[in-house]
Amino acid sequence: MESFASLIKSRRSTRKFTEQLLSPEQVELILKAALMAPASKRKNPWQFVVVEDKEMLAKLAECKPAGATFVKDCALAVVVLANVMESDVWVEDASIASIYMQLQAEDLGLGSCWCQIRNRQREDDTDAAQYIRDLLNIPYQMEVLSIVAIGYKGQERKPFDESHLQWEKIHIGSFHMPEEKTEEA
Repeated sequence: MESFASLIKSRRSTRKFTEQLLSPEQVELILKAALMAPASKRKNPWQFVVVEDKEMLAKLAECKPAGATFVKDCALAVVVLANVMESDVWVEDASIASIYMQLQAEDLGLGSCWCQIRNRQREDDTDAAQYIRDLLNIPYQMEVLSIVAIGYKGQERKPFDESHLQWEKIHIGSFHMPEEKTEEA
């Protein structure tokens, strides 16, 4: 990437992947990015389960009724976990590690998409995180936050259109309600 600004502008969620596999070097760089992510008090409560097996990717894609089908077609899925006994801000710490992986993937020219697991249910109303725990033999103290699906982009998306930036959500100094427009007679 030319700059961080161009990296975040070009990183868009990719839900269609080619069948091309990642190199060990690419996987290592993505995992290094996760391990270098900042964490509160440097407790590093996150852990990661790396999945490349197509059968397991297909099973992971069934973790919830909508928003996970793309996982079956990615080259690499990283299940992002955190030990709730180690940190009360595990959600934040694991979220930062997740986006670090996504930014590293984009820098490598790869696509990625976050699949939310925490607080999601399967079609039968069972917990999506418990389904994944059972699949991957994850212990009870580990919460499943997300799955980050990564692979070669099977679709090209335009960079983020800056005309869609919601500047009205920026408040300087303190929060200000938007002024209501009134019609003058």
